[in-house]
Amino acid sequence: METAEPTPEALQRKLYFLLEQLQDMARELLPKYQMRVPIELLSGLANCLLNDTVFEIVKGLMEIQHVTEKHLFQQRLQIINNQALEIQEMVNSTQNPEQLELKRNILLRRHKEELKQTDMKLVIQLDQKVSDQQDTLEKAGVPGFFVTNKPIEIKVQMYLLDFILRLSKMDMIKS
Repeated sequence: METAEPTPEALQRKLYFLLEQLQDMARELLPKYQMRVPIELLSGLANCLLNDTVFEIVKGLMEIQHVTEKHLFQQRLQIINNQALEIQEMVNSTQNPEQLELKRNILLRRHKEELKQTDMKLVIQLDQKVSDQQDTLEKAGVPGFFVTNKPIEIKVQMYLLDFILRLSKMDMIKS
């Protein structure tokens, strides 16, 4: 069964509602972020949210991010578990207490460096995921989204994503 196209009046009401909600959300931000979210941006975003495509894209990106974060966390845990096993094996195979302490210190230093390298790789992967999300949303024509690595711009984009997610949960939005 096909759903009827909303009337121009219904679209107008939805647009006003979206814009009003976005303005309310933007007012909750710290002033340094409020100034980066002008009415033109909110108006463009409200227009963009008139159909549900952007909501679906954002939900999909969020699901992908959660799966990625879980996977990266599991990778990190696996390394920590492997390191614990390596220490246990070294303890079990070393008889001399002085030698044990020396080997343990060497192993702990190596493990610390290995974990640091792993964490750096994980952060690079997460940064890439952020860039991919920015690119996807920019290509979808969502105002305020472009590829950047500037922390303040990323923070504004995070707020915009939060706004979109909050709006997606409101009954008035669901067509």
